[in-house]
Parts: sequence; C-alpha cells; structure tokens
Amino acid sequence: MTKNDADAPLHLQPYGPGPRAAEKIFETARDLFYREGIRAVGVDEIVSKAGVTKPSLYRSFKSKDDLVAAVLREVEEGFWDRFKSAEDAFPDDPKAQMVAYFEGLAARSGGADYRGCALSNAVVEYPDRSHAGRAVSQTHKQDLRERLRAKAQAMGASDPKALGDAMMLLIEGVFTSSQMFDDDDKPALAVVGAVKALITAYCP
Repeated sequence: MTKNDADAPLHLQPYGPGPRAAEKIFETARDLFYREGIRAVGVDEIVSKAGVTKPSLYRSFKSKDDLVAAVLREVEEGFWDRFKSAEDAFPDDPKAQMVAYFEGLAARSGGADYRGCALSNAVVEYPDRSHAGRAVSQTHKQDLRERLRAKAQAMGASDPKALGDAMMLLIEGVFTSSQMFDDDDKPALAVVGAVKALITAYCP
C-alpha cells in the first residue's frame, strides 16, 4: 500500500482496485442502504448502479457485511460531527447544547427523503448481535447513551441517568416517528419543546 493509500479514508484502504472504483461502490451502497434498507439491497444492484464489476467490490471490501460496517462507520462520524457542532455553538452550556442539537434534529427530520438514523435502522434489520453492522450500530448507541448521561450530569440534573436515558428515548423517537407520518405536522417537530420540559423537570 502506498503512502497515498494510507492517507485515504478507511473504507478506501484495505483491498482497493483503485480509489475511484471503491468510492463509487461505497457511495452507491450508502445511498441504496439508506433509501431501500440494507437487507433489501444486494451486491448485484450495488455494482450495477455503481457501474463497476462484482470483483471490484470484493477487491475493495471482503463481503457485503464489511461494506455495511464501513458505511455505518461513516454515518457515525456524521452523527458526532453534528453533535459536536451543537456543543461548539454553546461552550460550557450543556443545556443550550442539547437544545441546539434537538433543534437541528427536528429540522432534519422534516425532510422528504429523511428515513431516520441508518444506525438505528441497522439494529432493527439485524437482530443477530454478531453481525458487523449491528455491532457498529450498537456500540454507537451505547456511546451516545453515556454521552447523554454525562450531559445531564453537567447540567446538574437531580437524576442524570434518568434524564440522559429520557433524551435518548426522544432521539430514537424522532428517528422512528419521522418515517411514519408524511404530512408537515410530524410528531418529531414537538421534540424541542419536549427536551426543554425534561431539562426543566430534572434541573429545577
């Protein structure tokens, strides 16, 4: 592997037939998995829409499961980027940080092509805890739960674990309910008021 290969994103490094083919495969799979569901999308559909050969996919990724895990790791990076953006907007103010995060979440959930969180969707699609995609998703959710409990602790909540878990439930509720309602008055839009009420209740 050359120095340029080593500097490439993780999903482009291990086996590649060349970064461009691997990138096409990755981007096509990411979009198809999110729109149609991971299990509904086969390798043949991915390579056909990416305009590459099946051997190219297997030179880039050991298996479909390996590709799924790589896509979900990128999704996780995007999640934490948005979370950090809310933190950076309100340094040293965990209450405002969480309200800002939920405001962004509510806004994103209103999009016509929004299908919730790919990580949450993967957990539902793969009940087998040993599946690579399930493992990435479950680890992320555990990390998020701890981060939310830490935020609640920083707020001075009377019960940080309970407040953190309640915020976790709100987030997952947005991810799920946003896919159930097609009108402009989705329940997810109420999440900002809900998190403010929770914070007030636990941090009088």
